[in-house]
Amino acid sequence: MSAFTLLLPDLAMIVIGFALKRRDWLGGGFWPDVEKIVYYLLFPALLFRTVLKTDLGAAGALPAVSAALVAVAVGIGLGFAARPLLKAPARQFASAVQCAFRFNSYVLLALAHRLGGEPGVGLAAVIMGFTVPLLNVMAVLPMASGIGGGLLRELAKNPLILATLGGLAGNLLGLSLPEPVDATIGRLGSASIALGLLATGAGLIFRRPPEADQVSRAALARLSTWITVVKLIAMPAAALAAASLFGLPPLARQIAVLYAAMPAASSCYILASRMGYDGPYVAMLVTVSMIAAAIGLPFWIGVVQ
Repeated sequence: MSAFTLLLPDLAMIVIGFALKRRDWLGGGFWPDVEKIVYYLLFPALLFRTVLKTDLGAAGALPAVSAALVAVAVGIGLGFAARPLLKAPARQFASAVQCAFRFNSYVLLALAHRLGGEPGVGLAAVIMGFTVPLLNVMAVLPMASGIGGGLLRELAKNPLILATLGGLAGNLLGLSLPEPVDATIGRLGSASIALGLLATGAGLIFRRPPEADQVSRAALARLSTWITVVKLIAMPAAALAAASLFGLPPLARQIAVLYAAMPAASSCYILASRMGYDGPYVAMLVTVSMIAAAIGLPFWIGVVQ
């Protein structure tokens, strides 16, 4: 199966979500509710069940996490370097630097499932469990100071982190779910991927935010290009190099590189807006990242297949 053929069903779901939102067939309040149920119920069910069932030793989970952390370090380092190197506008930099290293978990889990089935999703979930807390901290830091306690409380309540840690604990203890419970959680998890991809498409925004003058437009263009290149080229290249260095087995290498090649998270926009920063600019940047990833992901998938 070619890389493009592998991606096509998930890209089609994103396009369908975009079309449904633009026609406003389901009403403006539908999509926030979809995102809420996916984030708080369906994805946690998927993560908990797959991590619980994953053979962590055979799957190469810890080496995959190590390769992902190398990519994360590159993304964070190069992302924050944009401020001094490009003299990026402070407000837009603080809003957008998170797009250099935060990833779209909906697309990741969908493609991980298509590449490796439940073991692939389990590996992706373990990587998420180790990296999401760090990424969330680094995303918030440029936009706030002195909120460490509040941030830690938010991380401690994050349903994706809790589900992953719960699955890891059960896995290490050798626990298994009763068949009716396992089937129920499995059905919830199965619904998460399709709805998550539809919600991703619904969140795409193609309106360019207004800039004050030509100088501002040029500065934002440089910042946007830098962040997109870091996220979609530098990070997966670093993950691929680390995977080769650490001798990852094939599936672990694929998932580690796939994780690093993900487009920026849709929630980047929500975070910037809620903290009073430049939400429209971040929404545009997330959309650019998604479109560029549609071109870049087939390349990276082809490299690691």
